Amino acid sequence: MRFGMRFRRADAFEKADAECWHQIEVTPMAEVLHLQSVKLRRQMVYLKYRSHFYQKKFSDAGVSFDEIRSIEDLQKLPYTVKTEIRESLSAKPPFGLHLAADQKDLVQMQASSGTTGSPSYVALTETDAEMWHEMSARCLFANGVRPGDLVLHAFSLAKGFVGGIPLMQAIQYLGAIDVPIGADGGVDRLLRACTDTHPRCIIGAPNFVLHVAERAPEIVGMRACELGVERIIVGGEPGGSIPAVRARIEELWGAKCCEMMGGTDLGVTYWAECDEQTGMHMVNMDYIICELLDVETGQVTPFEEGSRGELVYTAIERQASPLVRFRSGDHIEVLGTACSCGRTGPKIRCIGRTDDMLIVRGVNVFPSAIQSIISEMCPETNAVVRVVADFEGHTTQGPLNVIVERGLDRPPHGDETLKKKIECRLRDALVFRANVRIVPADTFEKPGAAKIAMVLRTYPKLPWPS
Repeated sequence: MRFGMRFRRADAFEKADAECWHQIEVTPMAEVLHLQSVKLRRQMVYLKYRSHFYQKKFSDAGVSFDEIRSIEDLQKLPYTVKTEIRESLSAKPPFGLHLAADQKDLVQMQASSGTTGSPSYVALTETDAEMWHEMSARCLFANGVRPGDLVLHAFSLAKGFVGGIPLMQAIQYLGAIDVPIGADGGVDRLLRACTDTHPRCIIGAPNFVLHVAERAPEIVGMRACELGVERIIVGGEPGGSIPAVRARIEELWGAKCCEMMGGTDLGVTYWAECDEQTGMHMVNMDYIICELLDVETGQVTPFEEGSRGELVYTAIERQASPLVRFRSGDHIEVLGTACSCGRTGPKIRCIGRTDDMLIVRGVNVFPSAIQSIISEMCPETNAVVRVVADFEGHTTQGPLNVIVERGLDRPPHGDETLKKKIECRLRDALVFRANVRIVPADTFEKPGAAKIAMVLRTYPKLPWPS
């Protein structure tokens, strides 16, 4: 699909009162699957002639491109994993062996956060870039952004992060106006821009927008809920799906909070929560085929309510950096397959990431699950937690060290009782043994432009109680 490069989609304002941004979002699943199969076959033809990376990968697996005729046929193919992409990038920088378009046709590049070394660079043709705008516009619209809105940008605008410039481009494409301060501009500038421009929406990481709200009385002399913001859109880290964190965001801002999720490898954002706030819908099924991998059995499982697994993605209609059966590392739970909003894509919440998952005496533990429990214990805690994985790899046979900030103005003489209470809650809810240490509120650095590192690999130097 070709739109012709522009800042704003020509019919953006005609969509202001629509039930969704694109009809595919409410199309019956049988029709969606048929369309995906048609596009998958076209993508296979494209890769057959354009991708040396997948030519070799399919050949090594003993599968031909012509065999892949339907969604079910994807299961004949091997997965693509992050390490292969890193090796591909190293073998042929900057865009890797998996680049499937001529460099003269590239118009944009993005970079992942690079948490395990150098960033992963992703190439975009003009068609790819506009596809990204379209996918993100659908998510933003589902989240509540409308043409004409002012949107205060509280994600980082630096380092090639897709939550920066690409998300700004999507906001413009949708017909809204981005207020381009960014988390890197600092809390002071964000709040002053908020009082100056009166944005209807704010987008940012959940812990950061929560921090911004807490600073409002000090910086602008008003509570965040007095600034007139109606919609908070969060993503990029755990928090938006944690009930206690979401409730705190909504309380402080006096606004509805909705979550979105995506990633650099396939786009900017492709899952988004509607007004019902009952999970994130897949709203881009004409551009991405999703599979749900049961990591315990190694089998693909249907998107049915209660199902859990890792998301696996296949790009369709992608030119420059297409991926097939890409293991995202995102572990999700399916919350439902129907919604009163009419969208037909499954509803999910993200449980955690493979990169973060720890195994404590044989039990899988996601740090986001620990954060959820600590957040529920406010105001006894400050909802701030760090998990210390000071052991080789991701597995330990001993208790897991967990550091928790006590609640603001809570006296230290209650630390031992709070420690035992948290350890008991973690043991009962998550079935692992923790060694909890209570520290004063504001011990750890407040959220900023960078993502919060909830998992520490060495025990930090902390003030010892007197």
